[in-house]
Amino acid sequence: MIDKLSLIGGALIGGFVVFLGFGVVNDLWLLPRAEEQGRALERAELDAATTKAIGELTNEADKARVARRLCRELGRVYLNASGGCVERAAE
Repeated sequence: MIDKLSLIGGALIGGFVVFLGFGVVNDLWLLPRAEEQGRALERAELDAATTKAIGELTNEADKARVARRLCRELGRVYLNASGGCVERAAE
């Protein structure tokens, strides 16, 4: 009788330890990676939509204005001469 109770108790405790182990692995390794991948996909979709919207503008001045604003929002520097967006110099 005691052997069966010990076996059942050990199985319950072991199952609980495995459950906690998987929870820790999920919280520390799997979820942060999944969240970062989701953010990267969302960022890529937004960048594609922004690029498409800029391309649909008919006025070149509007295109340049939107590109300049987008460049500033990304923390970069817009070069008026070339119309390019470059990384900000380290200070």
